[in-house]
Amino acid sequence: MSILDRFRLADHVAIVTGAGRGIGAATAVALAEAGADVLISSRTEAQLEGVAEQVRATGRRALVVPANLAHTDAAAGLARAAYDEFGRLDVVVNNVGGTIPNAFLDTDVAYLDEAFHFNVSTAHALTRAAVPLMLASVGDPEEHRQKSVVTISSMMGRSSGRGYLAYGTAKAALAHWSRLAASDLAPRIRVNGVYVGSVMTSALEFVAGVPETKHQMEEATPLGRIGEAEDIAAAVVYLSSRAGQYVTGKMLEVDGGLLAPNLDLGLPDLEPGQATSGDHPSQ
Repeated sequence: MSILDRFRLADHVAIVTGAGRGIGAATAVALAEAGADVLISSRTEAQLEGVAEQVRATGRRALVVPANLAHTDAAAGLARAAYDEFGRLDVVVNNVGGTIPNAFLDTDVAYLDEAFHFNVSTAHALTRAAVPLMLASVGDPEEHRQKSVVTISSMMGRSSGRGYLAYGTAKAALAHWSRLAASDLAPRIRVNGVYVGSVMTSALEFVAGVPETKHQMEEATPLGRIGEAEDIAAAVVYLSSRAGQYVTGKMLEVDGGLLAPNLDLGLPDLEPGQATSGDHPSQ
């Protein structure tokens, strides 16, 4: 087997959540180019159909499942849908997630709970449903080496920055979930994740689309540029394939060398007596 063959996923089946655009879409297409059939899911069917066309252009099959993946039952249901359609399941990419930055006093408990649910609980629900089906797909004794779960975390899950409390906490939890799940599922299924840096997706365009802001972000990034979705997709292919067969419980940092956020949200210091509307100190 050549080194390039180790990156192949011929006739494997993958699930990618949040696959309508950005990192999820690029990952779905990359897995297809590596040889996998792909179930793709997100809320917007029109976006998914566009990605499905790209997958099919590689010669692989695509199954489009529009769903609100904030609902854990919907996330879990993707595992059975993939297995029933393709007859096996090999790779799960937990990409759906995200949380809008917020000031500390505007981050109430419900907001924190929502961030954890959307970034961690959804990944757990899908993976828990997928594991029995992944194990049922094992043929020869060596095949389990290509059974893989990949989570998409963020460099904010390992660093600090003002305004990122809910997002960073949830992504840190997702990263540690990946390490713990890897221990639980070894040696049959590998679990790894990616610490993602600033990547030019629609979620970032509202700020990085401003030339001055984009320049500032690039200047604050050691590699001098904002990432591309394909940078992350390539990492997922590595972690999903035989190329990464000796890697589990690890977080791969694909972030341009960032040690801190390259986007300052400009949130001011707190002032004495400051409180959110409706907040009252306990008596």
